[in-house]
Amino acid sequence: MSPASPTLLYIDDDAALARLVDRGLKRLGFTVEHAPGGSEGLDRIKHGGIDVVALDQYMPGLDGLETLERIMALPEAPPVVFVTASQDSKIAVTALKAGAADYLVKDVQGEFIPLLQVAAEGALRQARLQKARDEAEAEVRASRDRYAALAAEREVLLREVNHRVGNSLQIIASLLHLQANSSTQEDVKAALTNAMGRVAAVAQVHRRLYTSHDLKSVLLNQYLDALLDDLRRSAEGNRMSRLTLRGEAIEIDPDRAVAIGIVVNELVMNAVKYAYPDGPGPIHVELKLDGDDIVLAIADNGVGLNATSDPRSTGMGQRIVSAMANKLDATVAPDPSHAGTKIVVRFRLTKDVPKPAAAVG
Repeated sequence: MSPASPTLLYIDDDAALARLVDRGLKRLGFTVEHAPGGSEGLDRIKHGGIDVVALDQYMPGLDGLETLERIMALPEAPPVVFVTASQDSKIAVTALKAGAADYLVKDVQGEFIPLLQVAAEGALRQARLQKARDEAEAEVRASRDRYAALAAEREVLLREVNHRVGNSLQIIASLLHLQANSSTQEDVKAALTNAMGRVAAVAQVHRRLYTSHDLKSVLLNQYLDALLDDLRRSAEGNRMSRLTLRGEAIEIDPDRAVAIGIVVNELVMNAVKYAYPDGPGPIHVELKLDGDDIVLAIADNGVGLNATSDPRSTGMGQRIVSAMANKLDATVAPDPSHAGTKIVVRFRLTKDVPKPAAAVG
């Protein structure tokens, strides 16, 4: 389309009026072509090069509304100004609904030609705007599709990374388990078992992410259930037959899930080692929501915290729990009303976003 000299196709069976339109619009900067009927006009449009169409209603063969319908069905159809001698407003409404850009009433003397110029130029502006809008929308859709493709690719890569990391960590945990079982020294066996549990806690998160529909969160109750299964299969597994979990379905981000898993591993292993000197006893893990807080409790019915400290304890577990609690911004405290030992960990469900530092000056 050339804005300097647009080409208008005038479709009308009135040859004399067509000559008036040709002379009048050429003086106003248009290139004008004439088609004596709807079929001829359609053929000319299909050859290309027509920027705007002026279309008469009453013609032999295809009338204006039929021709308009067929023009609108063409790919990249030019805008159409509907022209008729009829004062019937129903024709105007029908033409506009069918896709005409404008409508005007003609006269045989050609006095409508200046109005046709205004209508044709308006139709051309409207067509240019529509084309620009369509191109912008197409680019937005293409960008959205590219983003969706990149997001899907990123998700596949993240799943693969989680899968490989989870497998690698599981292999390490299995090696530690084998080494612990083959060791004859109790302190070495205990250290290897503790290390295995810590590695398994991290591995379980990656396995959860690999099989989850959501890579940004972990169902905490399912994660802890799988983690406790790992502990039952550990070198201390024969002392964990009464290890139970009651947990609500709570979603949490993977980083904090790792910290929670390590806390549970340390507190459960501590209870296994020290709560029941005379043999295995029940250990219960509970997970629940309390308002905006998550409450995690590990409880046993053993000798309690007031018993004499076990000389085998290195304090490593306590230091790890403190470090993970700091990462979670959690409080860790014993429940004094519980017979035995019950450690309660409380932290916010949603991670607090740090407030921006105040401007200085």
